[in-house]
Amino acid sequence: MDIRYSPEAEAYRTKVRAFLDEHLPSDWKGIGALDEAEREAFSENWKKTLHENGFFAVNWPKAYGGSDLSFLERVILNEETSRVGATLVDVGLDIGIGLLGSTLLGLGTEAQKAYFLPKILSGEHRWCQGFSEPNSGSDLAGLGTKAELDGDEWVINGQKIWTSEAHKANWIFVLARTATEEAKHKGITFLLVPMDQPGIEVREVTNINGSHDFNEVFFTDARAPKENVVGMVHDGWNVTSYLLGFERGVNVTTVAMLYRSELDRLLEAAKRLGRNIDPVIRQRLAKAHIRVELMRYVGLRTLTALVNGKETGPEGSIFKLMWSEHHVAVTELALDIIGADSMAPSGRIPANFFIDLHGAPYSPLSWVWTFLAARSDTIRGGTSEIQRGIIGDRVLGLPRDPRADTGPWSKIPR
Repeated sequence: MDIRYSPEAEAYRTKVRAFLDEHLPSDWKGIGALDEAEREAFSENWKKTLHENGFFAVNWPKAYGGSDLSFLERVILNEETSRVGATLVDVGLDIGIGLLGSTLLGLGTEAQKAYFLPKILSGEHRWCQGFSEPNSGSDLAGLGTKAELDGDEWVINGQKIWTSEAHKANWIFVLARTATEEAKHKGITFLLVPMDQPGIEVREVTNINGSHDFNEVFFTDARAPKENVVGMVHDGWNVTSYLLGFERGVNVTTVAMLYRSELDRLLEAAKRLGRNIDPVIRQRLAKAHIRVELMRYVGLRTLTALVNGKETGPEGSIFKLMWSEHHVAVTELALDIIGADSMAPSGRIPANFFIDLHGAPYSPLSWVWTFLAARSDTIRGGTSEIQRGIIGDRVLGLPRDPRADTGPWSKIPR
């Protein structure tokens, strides 16, 4: 098995690295090293720089403002910008460009492409994703938000939660129930909804680690034009599956890269603190290394399938289960290695004790932040229980769970 990239792909990687070396500040440590004001300023400038140099929506057709590059080249761009901490996700563009824009190119009408795509590229439209609800997180097909057609407009009522960047967005793509007599996943419609209207209210959700990324979004007779349906009415489930393919696809190799970087920092911390001679700590570090390597190989295997136009199926559930469970385990290990000094600013370890791969100080307190954030990894994007149910059913061929007709597994389309 040859897991190397092709010479053509590596030539593109060299081009991307040269661009990053030229355009990022000489003292660049990643967007995570910036405060909120610095991050906003960098993001606006970085978007313009990417666009001007042909690294914006690279796999879109040139007719719509892209570079008409391959899926593999898009993956490589994601790998290299992730390596330096300056991805589309970091600057708030991935939802509009990577998810919605790519979906409209495949499933949107010509009128939708002509209207929405230029505004996504210009930044006039900033998008967020209205999927999860208070009573239907992993059970996405159990959503309760409704949309009814009133003349030339959809009238939307309901609530979404965990809506990333909704406080900064002026448009939201919404899954809403438009038919109650159909099977749950067949009566959903994918709608494009303007947020700047009286019928939409955004409320802040503060995370356990004190940050504000998530929001609740309430719809009270909110309206969207009749023509703002992507795909067919009642066929939003298939549109969503198509969209999520873009979310998972470009990240199949970067996940292992990011966790390798994190583990390298933890290994350095263990050595500096003398914990690397503890036999139990050594064993846990070894297991973490094995998990990251497995993620790397599974990511490359999935990438091979995607490049060759094959469906990945339940591999996405396997991959999601791997990285989310790993992140919980490795952040618990980090706190065990650093000990009480990871819990308080007055700890004995100075802030510049740890140095990350870019040479920037990496405070022990950041491990606490990451530890708290990792708690959500096994929930968001489909809980570990849901992923195990899919793997048991579709990969292992196990008998149906006795709770399958009443529990969350009953909502999995077969």
